[in-house]
Formats: sequence, C-alpha cells, structure tokens
Amino acid sequence: MIVGELALVAAAAFTGAAIYVNVAEQPARLALDDRAMLEQWKRSYDNASVMQAGLALVACALGVAAFFLSLDWRWLLGALFIPAPWPWTILVIMPVNRQLKATAGDAVQSVTRASVGHWGRLHGVRSAFGIAATLVYLWAAA
Repeated sequence: MIVGELALVAAAAFTGAAIYVNVAEQPARLALDDRAMLEQWKRSYDNASVMQAGLALVACALGVAAFFLSLDWRWLLGALFIPAPWPWTILVIMPVNRQLKATAGDAVQSVTRASVGHWGRLHGVRSAFGIAATLVYLWAAA
C-alpha cells in the first residue's frame, strides 16, 4: 500500500534527521568554542525545528490514512509514536530551548555549554520515538 510506504519513508526521514543531530551535529557543535557552539545551535535549531515538525506531521497523517485504508492497527500505533516528541519537546526541551535562544553570544558562560549538552541528551528521546515509529511502520509494511 503506497500510503503506508510513504508513511514509512516520512518516519524514516524524521528519524534519520533526529539521529544525525545526536551522532554527528551535536558532537561537532560541542567541539567548538562556547560562543560558536551557541551560535551554531541557534542556527541549526531554527532550521531543523521546521523540518522535523513537518516530517512528523506528514508521517502521522499518512499513518492514520494507512490505518483507515487497511484497518491494520499497527499503522495507527506508528502514527501515535511519531508525534510523541511534540509534548516531550514542549514540556521538557522547550525550557532549555528558550534559555539557549535568550543567551546572547557575548553572554555565554560555562552553564551554556552544560545546557547545550543537556539539550542533546533530551533530543535523544526524540530520536527514540522516531525509531519506534519507523520500526512499527516497517512491521506494518512487511
């Protein structure tokens, strides 16, 4: 079913992007000096948040559509996992995001580096939800 396969592709794209942040971008960012690290995080966050939200929305909508077309509950389960990072982001990550976005480049302190590191660990949960959704969609598509 093409709708389910598209849901799987969108979920895998979301997951790949989230994992990339954790395994490539975050370590590279943390290797920068404090000011450059913060500036890179801000630019990356502004771009990635729109892309990740869009991919999650598409993957969720396609999963729900696949459920209604097939009546296979696994599509609905995947569709529940893929937007699960939204409440996590709003309730847990957003306070860290606000703190980092409000920090001026000339006001960077050691606590800023610790906050960026903490943000990376929190972001790992987003990656885990994406992995779960992708695996469930893969199971449903098999």
